[in-house]
Amino acid sequence: MKSYRPFVLFLTCILVSLGLGLPQGIYQLLHAHCQIPCGIYDDYARVQSMLEDADTVIKSTRSIRELSVHSDAQSLNQISRWVTNKETHSQNIISTISDYFMTQRIKPTQADYTERLVKHHAVVLAAMKAKQNANTEYAISLKESIEVLSVYYPEAELKLEKDNKKVSKKVEN
Repeated sequence: MKSYRPFVLFLTCILVSLGLGLPQGIYQLLHAHCQIPCGIYDDYARVQSMLEDADTVIKSTRSIRELSVHSDAQSLNQISRWVTNKETHSQNIISTISDYFMTQRIKPTQADYTERLVKHHAVVLAAMKAKQNANTEYAISLKESIEVLSVYYPEAELKLEKDNKKVSKKVEN
């Protein structure tokens, strides 16, 4: 079986050099955390990024609902933009779970492996439901499912404590 990776990389270079977007599958292939593994992990930053994406999904959903009572061209245009925004940020969360946490941070040797898989999968399902619906309930559920994951990354909590101490020292000075 031939490897198509060199061709995919060549095609990607051509598309990028022409200023064209990448097909989603190629983007996910190239955007995934290196998977060497390189040993460079920042779970806290990833969780915070997903929480920010979830807040954006909530904001987008609320804006879609607010604008949906109007039928003028500007409102329809803005609804379209908010839907695209909601889709993008939901997909960011799915990609982070799939390409980073599921491949790099969840190990079969962990005692709570199955539990971790179930809870990370719940985030993917919540993101999918948030994409499919214009009800804020689904967007809030997405954020809550991400918050549940923070207990699995104690180094993220330690980093948060260190960051808070740095901020408080700066405030004191």
